[in-house]
Amino acid sequence: MDLQPYVDAVRAELDVAAAASGPDAQALAERLTAALESAIRLALLQALSEAAEEITGELAPRAVEIRLRGRDPEFIVSAPLGEPTDARLATGDDGGGTWRITLRVPEGLRPAIEAAARREGSSLNAWLVRAAAAAAQSATGHHVAGWVR
Repeated sequence: MDLQPYVDAVRAELDVAAAASGPDAQALAERLTAALESAIRLALLQALSEAAEEITGELAPRAVEIRLRGRDPEFIVSAPLGEPTDARLATGDDGGGTWRITLRVPEGLRPAIEAAARREGSSLNAWLVRAAAAAAQSATGHHVAGWVR
């Protein structure tokens, strides 16, 4: 995200205000604007950082981060750990149909699995399919990452 247009807009507004007060004020405004550019950028970055934090609260369990690349911020949206990034693995929609298995889990583990599925608003079967897909994906070493512009 290029912050320069916003810095330039503040500079232009300051120039307009100073022009009304005469040449001395205009010269002072030019000197101040050069000194204030870093402060303006920092204020914009702080506002963007707070916005990213608020958006993260709404997107949970995903997260929005701001990273600096040179002088400009970039937004990154990260998937939660363990979330499959391949939709076909997550849904089992690979065109090959489905098959049944019997899964035996310790008695104490079953309530925890059911609770996890309820927290995500999923059926137990859908939750288990996603968990298996995530495990299969991490076992293959595939990892998808990227930048959001």
